[in-house]
Amino acid sequence: MPSTPVSWDAANARRMDRQGLLAPAGTASASPADIAGLMLGAHAQVASAAELSIALRLDGATRADVRDAQFRGQRPAGSEGEGPPPGTLVKTFGPRGTIHLLPAKDLPWWTGALSAVPARPSPFLPEARMTPARTDEVIAAIGDALTGVELTVDELTEAIVARTGPWAADPVMPAFQTMWPRWRQATHTAAQHGVLAFGRDRGRKVTYTNPGCAPDSSTPSLHRLVDRYLRAYGPATAQDLASWLAAPAGWATELFASLADEERIEEVAFGSGRAWLAAGDTAFPDEPARGVRLLPYFDAYVVASRPRDLLFPAAAAARALAGGQAGNYPVLLVDGTVAGVWHQRRSGRRIALTVEPVGKLGAAHRRALREQAERTGAMLEATADLTLGTITVGPHA
Repeated sequence: MPSTPVSWDAANARRMDRQGLLAPAGTASASPADIAGLMLGAHAQVASAAELSIALRLDGATRADVRDAQFRGQRPAGSEGEGPPPGTLVKTFGPRGTIHLLPAKDLPWWTGALSAVPARPSPFLPEARMTPARTDEVIAAIGDALTGVELTVDELTEAIVARTGPWAADPVMPAFQTMWPRWRQATHTAAQHGVLAFGRDRGRKVTYTNPGCAPDSSTPSLHRLVDRYLRAYGPATAQDLASWLAAPAGWATELFASLADEERIEEVAFGSGRAWLAAGDTAFPDEPARGVRLLPYFDAYVVASRPRDLLFPAAAAARALAGGQAGNYPVLLVDGTVAGVWHQRRSGRRIALTVEPVGKLGAAHRRALREQAERTGAMLEATADLTLGTITVGPHA
């Protein structure tokens, strides 16, 4: 155990350093997949935001580098009989059941770990749910139908019905002012079984494919995930992990207790309370984080870092959190804490980039912000025009 308590400044600086936010990692020693591994996944609900999240942590990278890491080769997206070219990043369902970019090499233990997290109660009416036997039937059908091909939702629905029966397509799931087929409630479970991931978009349509992943054993995989989580975002509490995974707090508390008994984690003083580190991982920087960063929607750093009231001090919390949820606004980060929001509007090869600070920026921070705006434009393969002003765009859903 460290001889002194761990401060917020020390924890914050270590988190930023370990995922390339203090200084971008050199391209000679790090790849988009490496960065996604350090972040524990890049949230990819907004694809362009995931690309920016990873690129900004790499020296000289652009969004194209992240796209290339997902799908190598130039075959057009498409038809049955064409499987996706191999990539080092996989787009699939990660923590909280949300879409993430994960390293392909880590997918076996990720799927093993996520399958060990207790499932949340079904939000669907009893008559809409599938029995365990029918869920297994659908998962087997998905794995078979997606092997070696990329299919749209409609094509996959047809393939599942052909392998199971018409009941799988019953429109019983309320979603976005329409009704989805019954089988889609097993989508996340199929991803956790390693038989479903996202393929290349076909125009404006999403496709799925079978990544051919055999999940590792659940218990060692879960222990590995906790270790990686604490090394990336520790010190952290069991409640922090539960929030990050959207898991029951009691389950996370029992998990931490068992890991402490096995001496896999150790408790430290952090802030006004206690939190946990991976055993032996007690080195922290002597200096606080410095610098300015522009983080996109749902960046892993703002979603996973706790305590949130220190990351989003008063005025920043009021402006940059949406109902207490982090990530719904792109944020301005100054010396490791949220200090405003920003927005981009693209027009051809130019990006109008507006930043709204919650307080006054000094001359040094303004200079650093201009540099970050230029770098953001370069990563997005455009030229950025920076403006300081009020942003009227609401939070992303």
